Amino acid sequence: MAEPKDPTWKVSTRLRSNARALRRNSTDAERLLWASLRDHRLNGASFRRQAPIENYVADFVCHAALLVIELDGGQHFSDSAEQKDAARSAVIEAKGFQVLRFGNHDVMTNRDGVLETIASAVAERAPTLTLPRKRERGQEKQRS
Repeated sequence: MAEPKDPTWKVSTRLRSNARALRRNSTDAERLLWASLRDHRLNGASFRRQAPIENYVADFVCHAALLVIELDGGQHFSDSAEQKDAARSAVIEAKGFQVLRFGNHDVMTNRDGVLETIASAVAERAPTLTLPRKRERGQEKQRS
């Protein structure tokens, strides 16, 4: 079976290099939040930072919960920027993601509250793994 020439998951070189640049030049709020999200530190959820989705680069993404976290600086609070953010969120949500937006000030002054909000969203949306039950001593596996 031949693979398609341009798979749908392929990210353009320009978008990939833009994401790398954003990772290198992260804001103070992004670094502070990343310290709490990286390495499965938030209830075991896996997050990626500056991950491309469609033609945008999302600040943080949890693919298991289909959750995107966006941090907004002061430039995001003008009318035109809010319209652009709404259009961006609509495109990302059309892919099945939920978008949570926080201001940089919220992260810097109320990180615990932000993390609680993220943790509850992950808990609502992430699938839970069911582990096989251990058999008690003396119980044999039933054969049909």
